Amino acid sequence: MSETENRRPLASRDTGWAHTVTRWLAATSITPNQISMASMGFAALAGLAFWQTGETDGAARLAFLFLGGLFVQCRLLCNLFDGMVAVEAGKGSPDGAFWNEFPDRVADIAILVGVGYGVGLPALGWAAAGFAVLTAYVRELGRACGREADFSGPMAKPHRMAAITAAAALSLFEPLWSGHGVVLTVALWIVALGAALTALRRSVRLVKALRG
Repeated sequence: MSETENRRPLASRDTGWAHTVTRWLAATSITPNQISMASMGFAALAGLAFWQTGETDGAARLAFLFLGGLFVQCRLLCNLFDGMVAVEAGKGSPDGAFWNEFPDRVADIAILVGVGYGVGLPALGWAAAGFAVLTAYVRELGRACGREADFSGPMAKPHRMAAITAAAALSLFEPLWSGHGVVLTVALWIVALGAALTALRRSVRLVKALRG
C-alpha cells in the first residue's frame, strides 16, 4: 500500500519552511516513526497541562494554559513532519502505517481527556475523545472497504486541535471577567458534538459510496 494513500491534505505541507525543516530532519538520524512517537509525548504534556489548569489559579494557571496550547501545536507539527520525512525524504519504513495512525489516537485521547479533567467534566472529555477516535475509525473502515480516505469535517483532527488551541489562548483572558474554565468547557462541547457529527457524516458518505 502506498504511503501517500492515507495522507491528509495540508496546505502547510507545500510551504517553504516545512520543506526546509524536512530537509534538516532528513539529514539527521531521526526517523519518521520517532517523530510520530514524539507526538504522543507532546500530547501527554498538553493533557497534563490542561488538567493542571483546573488545579491552579493565577500566574500558574495562565502558564499551564499557554503550555497546553503550545504542546498541542507541537503535536500537530510532529504529525506534519513524520509524513513529510517519510514520503518526501524517502525515509519510510514497513511499519510506518502503524506509527502514522496509532499515535494520533493516543494523542487525541490524552489531550481531550486532559481538558475534561481540567474543567471538572471528565465524562465530557472521555466522550469527546471517544468520538474523535470514532471519526478515525470510520475513515479507516472506509479504506478497508476499498474507498479513499475521508478526511471531511466539520470536526476532523486539525479542527479539533484548532478549537482547543484557540480556547486555551482565549482562556488566558478569563481573569478579566473572573472566568475559570468556561471557554475550554464550551470548546470541549463543540469538539464532542462536532466529532460525533463528523463520524455520522463520514458513515453516511461511506454507506452511500458502497451502495454505488
